[in-house]
Amino acid sequence: MTKVTIVPVQPAAIASGYCAISDSIQSFGDTPGQALDALTSQLGEIDSDLLIIVQNQKPDDFFTAKQQERLALLMAQWRSARDENQPAQFDGQAELESLVEAELLASASRAKSLRNEIEN
Repeated sequence: MTKVTIVPVQPAAIASGYCAISDSIQSFGDTPGQALDALTSQLGEIDSDLLIIVQNQKPDDFFTAKQQERLALLMAQWRSARDENQPAQFDGQAELESLVEAELLASASRAKSLRNEIEN
């Protein structure tokens, strides 16, 4: 399964827009759709299953502000290592992957909660 996460770009990084990320590939666009289109053109052939997560950047019971802050810090460090052509030397990789997984699980929990609201 190909997993894509789309997040708003922090104002300090570039003017504005969204970043789409899948594994070590990323792309940018003015809208989530543009970022996704730019990313899929880099991915080549995509698995039949595609999971797209669009992060709203608001903390909740499923993914806290503290987790978001830590994720943002680790992503900045990862990008810095990548830009210096040293991603293998990035020390926070395991924690970053753990937070990305937690964010994915939080998304699933949000979807389940929404489904329960709709059904009741």
